[in-house]
Amino acid sequence: MHPLRGLYAITDSQLLAGERLMPWVDAALAGGARLLQYRDKSADPARRRDEATQLKSLCEYYGAQLIINDDLLLASELQVGLHLGRDDGSLGEARQQLGSQAIIGATCHASLDFASEAQKAGASYIAFGRFFQSVTKPGAPAATPFLLEQARKQFHLPIVAIGGVTLHNAPQLISSGASLLAVVNGLFGAPSPAEVERRARGFSELFQTL
Repeated sequence: MHPLRGLYAITDSQLLAGERLMPWVDAALAGGARLLQYRDKSADPARRRDEATQLKSLCEYYGAQLIINDDLLLASELQVGLHLGRDDGSLGEARQQLGSQAIIGATCHASLDFASEAQKAGASYIAFGRFFQSVTKPGAPAATPFLLEQARKQFHLPIVAIGGVTLHNAPQLISSGASLLAVVNGLFGAPSPAEVERRARGFSELFQTL
């Protein structure tokens, strides 16, 4: 498996409504996204399963990894990764069910203590945020680049930075210790797949130069 480093694309059911989901995601993966998180909180399990199955095929084509947000059953069914928020269930149980090879991520907000718990429970990566004003989660607790530096010294896991990440502010996060940049609006809030791919390439290239 590739090391967990690079652009981490996260879908948004409002930004990618209707027919946008597959072409916009395809463009992000073509631009170099290494991880893709399918995040859809709607109560339509059949559609979610169908979309996640299509996304898994896309990820396999591009050599990327699919992560399901907060749905252990679906992640287990498709044999893909899982991301858990603070109140989304037990990371330890998820690890037991998905096995030792599955990628399982944990939201840690701005807390090194949460990250320590997640590492002990078997997380594959720890996610901190938000770092900047976020369109997707405007009320999330604020994290700082200094927190990334502390986390890099304290933990051996890949570190994800999320929250208002753009091509403009991304270099500071990478140089402070982020292994992955999780981007929603800064990637998918684009008028066309071509612009999504351009942005994805921009984020991906930062990891080659920093």
